Amino acid sequence: MENIKFGTDGWRAIIAKEYTENNVARVSKAVADFANKKYPNPTIVIGYDCRFGGKMFAETAAKVFTHEGVKVILSNSFVSTPMVSLAVIQYKANLGIVITASHNPPEYNGYKLKGDFGGPLLQNDISEVESMIPETNKINLKEISIDELKKENKISYENFENLYCDHVSKNFDLDSINNSSMQIAYDPMFGAGLNTVKKLLKNITQINDDLNPGFKGISPEPIERNLKKLSKLIKENSLKIDCGLATDGDADRIGLYNHLGEFIDSHHIIVLLIHYLAKYKKLSGKVVTAFSCSVKVSQICKHYNLDHEVVKIGFKHIADKMIKEDVLLGGEESGGIATKGHIPERDGIWMGLILLEFMAKSKKSLNELINEVYDIIGEFAFERMDLHISSKLKENILKKCTNNEYNIFGKHSIIKTENLDGFKYYFDENTWLMIRPSGTEPVLRVYCEAKNKNECIEILNSTKKVLLQNE
Repeated sequence: MENIKFGTDGWRAIIAKEYTENNVARVSKAVADFANKKYPNPTIVIGYDCRFGGKMFAETAAKVFTHEGVKVILSNSFVSTPMVSLAVIQYKANLGIVITASHNPPEYNGYKLKGDFGGPLLQNDISEVESMIPETNKINLKEISIDELKKENKISYENFENLYCDHVSKNFDLDSINNSSMQIAYDPMFGAGLNTVKKLLKNITQINDDLNPGFKGISPEPIERNLKKLSKLIKENSLKIDCGLATDGDADRIGLYNHLGEFIDSHHIIVLLIHYLAKYKKLSGKVVTAFSCSVKVSQICKHYNLDHEVVKIGFKHIADKMIKEDVLLGGEESGGIATKGHIPERDGIWMGLILLEFMAKSKKSLNELINEVYDIIGEFAFERMDLHISSKLKENILKKCTNNEYNIFGKHSIIKTENLDGFKYYFDENTWLMIRPSGTEPVLRVYCEAKNKNECIEILNSTKKVLLQNE
């Protein structure tokens, strides 16, 4: 049987190859054993997104859990990952499971683990679950009937989306957004947010909102190259759209566009949120960001006298800080961000609502708000390049990084190196390049921050030539 490993955020595999009913059952048996070991009479919440087989795989997990004496609360339809995490807290459950591969290509599905605090299960617990996965599935799934489990009250179905929308309504001034003149475009990328945002917001134009498990061939990751339809809509629309939002397959990541149809990266979103929460909302607390985030985060934290800590990539490391300390914001380069007053979990819809509320209450455009931030920390740009290369070449590049064999990329000399999680090369205090293998996909990621987009692209192109010169 396949050796199942949890990566940066859960186990992910190709459907019908490694991601099968039997392998989902193997993982679920380990989760059930872990829950029974740790909690008396445990309850587990299960949700799934819009991917192929989501409901079937969720019910497979439910069959295994009930077989092992664990009570199950199952979503009655597809939901976002934050909805499952919130449901864990609201139903006082011990664990949460999300059947999702998040932003991965459509041929993937996955399995995320959530702790009783409403965020990603922490690494020690994940490692323990992983170590308990049996070599084979010995449970006869065909003999277990979901209908019978419902009759026996071993499974209950609940509406997690309504639970989430009620929670949002209590925490946001939705009237300020809905009664404003703002026109909003939203791209759920055929993902789990496709019904939620139009329930909450009035002045909204929505695209890619039918059920399509193939995502029309585009990976549901809310980055610029995947959101060309949203950008085009904003640029051409006679409604004069003020802001464009996007969320990924399980709606825990955010993408953002201004009124000109220009992409606003996650680093700008993070500093915008800090600016709003600290200056306008008068909130305080530590800021925790992943190793691949902008150096401008520490600069705006210094301006507002906020502590700032950098952690390894993977939101579980941020969640660990959020449940133990007073954290104002935790964020990742990938668009996964969490803030105080919600769950210790990434939530693309929640972050979008904060920004829309900021715009509505200040009566300013996104660009005007970004300029407020630039007045504090200066202008900057960020770009990322994903290299789909052979495992051998990837290993050779990482070996050179480990052995400090790179000292210049094109015309850019390295003045400082950091290697907390990947390899970060500084050319000056505001300009850097980072090389790191993805924890969820077979690619090598190359990140760059500089004073403008053109410089970022020039650095990335120079770096690509250096990295691939011996291919």
